Amino acid sequence: MRAEQIIKDIYSNLEIPFNDSFSYCKECTELLRDDDTSDYGRRIIISILDNWEKIDPVTHEMWTDIVESEGFYPYLVNDDNLVLNQTAGLIRQGISKSKNIEYYLHDEQLIVKNILDSDQNVILSAPTSFGKSLLIEELVAEGKYNNIVVIQPTLALLDETRKKLKKYDDRYQIIVRTSQVSAKEKGNLFLLTAERVMEYEELPKVDLLIIDEFYKLSAKRDDERSDVLNNAFHLVLHRDKARFYLLGPNIDGISDGFAEKYNAVFHKTNYSLVEQIVESRYSKEFGTRGQKKDNKENALFSLLLELKEEQTLIYCSSPARARSLSNSFLLYVKDHIDKLQEDLSLIEWIEKNVSKKWGLINCLRYKIAFHDGALQKHITASIINYFNNQKINFLFCTSTIIEGVNTSAKNIIIYDKHKGKQDNAHVLDYFDYSNIKGRAGRMMVHYSGRVFNFNEEFAKDGELIVDIPFFQQAPIKDEVLLHLDENEVINKDTEQYKKLQLLPKDEQDLFKKNGVLVYGQKNILDHLRETITPENQDLLWSNFPKYNQLESVLTLAWNNLIKPGETHLPMSAANLTRVTFNYAKHETIFWLVENEHENLINNKDWAMSIEDIFESFETQERREFNKTREGKRYSSVKRLLKMSEDEIYDEAIRTSFNILRHWFQYKVPKWLRTLNSLQEFVCNEKGIKSGNYLFYADKIESDFVRENLSILLEYGIPKSAISKLEKYIASDISETEVVTLTKSRRLMKRAKLLQYEKERIKESL
Repeated sequence: MRAEQIIKDIYSNLEIPFNDSFSYCKECTELLRDDDTSDYGRRIIISILDNWEKIDPVTHEMWTDIVESEGFYPYLVNDDNLVLNQTAGLIRQGISKSKNIEYYLHDEQLIVKNILDSDQNVILSAPTSFGKSLLIEELVAEGKYNNIVVIQPTLALLDETRKKLKKYDDRYQIIVRTSQVSAKEKGNLFLLTAERVMEYEELPKVDLLIIDEFYKLSAKRDDERSDVLNNAFHLVLHRDKARFYLLGPNIDGISDGFAEKYNAVFHKTNYSLVEQIVESRYSKEFGTRGQKKDNKENALFSLLLELKEEQTLIYCSSPARARSLSNSFLLYVKDHIDKLQEDLSLIEWIEKNVSKKWGLINCLRYKIAFHDGALQKHITASIINYFNNQKINFLFCTSTIIEGVNTSAKNIIIYDKHKGKQDNAHVLDYFDYSNIKGRAGRMMVHYSGRVFNFNEEFAKDGELIVDIPFFQQAPIKDEVLLHLDENEVINKDTEQYKKLQLLPKDEQDLFKKNGVLVYGQKNILDHLRETITPENQDLLWSNFPKYNQLESVLTLAWNNLIKPGETHLPMSAANLTRVTFNYAKHETIFWLVENEHENLINNKDWAMSIEDIFESFETQERREFNKTREGKRYSSVKRLLKMSEDEIYDEAIRTSFNILRHWFQYKVPKWLRTLNSLQEFVCNEKGIKSGNYLFYADKIESDFVRENLSILLEYGIPKSAISKLEKYIASDISETEVVTLTKSRRLMKRAKLLQYEKERIKESL
């Protein structure tokens, strides 16, 4: 199309003389008149703004008028080059100014805001650079709703939202944990994951529900947490009849009839104030092994050197992949990039609290880092801050960038075409590709972003229609179907529904409350009925368990509560028991790292002892050996044989952080609470005094931080800082008082905090 050529010329030409600029103005205006071509017109506008110094000054006023006519008000009021002289345009610009925050809404944001101000609910599909989350602040700032629930998929996203909205704490109590009590004298702003919404015991009547990344409701997107998100949405919608605002990118539609039933508008727009320029870097000489692997890496590293003055995100399939590539790039660039003159404060913290051997230290010194969901919250927050402030230029990421890490990346490199570990990886679909691509450029930071694709072109394979299981019910998981009232079930003749109805009502209520696999819970319940007796106390412990007691509980959970297809390797029930029990004794990440490192070294030594024997086997002998317990172990650890000492240490750190975030702060506490309620149920049936696992579950989830200080952990304060502050903060004061006291400079000085710890407190609170 002609528009594509115009955009190409704008970027490639050294100057744009009057005749060309005038011609582009004319064609752009014509494109904007037609809804089918208006996207191209907006892309030309953005390209002109990105190359403003090239165009003939005589045409500046014409382009400014076009910018205004298309409603690009955020740029008009923030770019000194754009001087609006039209009275009518100035009036329209004034109308676009938010009444609640210091911001000018663009035209499409105004359309969505007007729908939100009506009596209709909104389901918004818009590009990453649209400014969807800014409308969340609009809704909070206007103070119209008393109790607002915001559900986001990750704690990192929720913490980012908390920081943006903490300025409204005079009007709303901000609640991020289930232990916080809602306020009655003012409004409440609940910033929670879906799990925490379901676990919040006395959730008041909700006036407004906001779900970010709402495509995660779909049962067809292979998201293991879609069931709990559906249940949280269903709970608030049906219990409170709350207004709702769902937002997400690149979605073509939702379940038929949903919008009509719930008085909602599905609003899809491609309106964007950022242009994304896609460039293929794919070659048939690229691959995952041997010379082709080296070819691809060298091409990547060469490109990164070209882009070294700009912020660049590199998409990698897994955390291990991100770490491996970042370390390889470090070796490649040491002779080409200047080391930072002064160490970042995070480096000192890592050396004192994790290990001086961690590869991230040297990466940071050369403006390189990695980002994934396993890292501690304060580390990921610091890395993003460094990246946005140009102290880091190269950030190797996983699918965390799909889920909304907000960065100022000028460039995105889509290096891998998979998502997940190699043995259990899924090929990125067009939806994932579009979401990653959408991270290039950022409104009010870059007019354009560049996307470099190192894979074959991603083809769109039909429209993305987000099914809402609790409404559509095809498909629907047992855990969602169980939460529906009888009059909501569309088809009561399915075997799935009939089977659920055979469960006794009190068991149904119990399983609903726990919110995990229905028949996994049923299996555990039946097992407990057989094994719990006054004489057998193994499952009736309280406070801190003995080793065999913890093993009994975690093994039961492992065998019954892991969902089909859920990734858990290399963890096992036995190993989970061991690390959980021992971590409770040491309570430090340093111990966990050293423990994992020792295990990896032992596994490598064992694999070396097996290697010669395995190599001597004939083909059939190898097949038979692979079926044995030893063979399976060898298969899982032989990768260590190719790893250097430094790589093994980095692997130990990666595994340790994953254990801490995924197992200790999520899975284990959830399982313990589930098993606790099941054993209480059985004990009540039998008239036996039950155990109580809740104290231990809370301790693990809060990393053994004292109860009233755990809010600081939630806010992204390093545990090392909390431990130093503990003796200066009374145990009987409220969480709100803890936060206020922690911000005291005098207290920080008394506690002898590291510079990094002080920075995190200032940034987080």
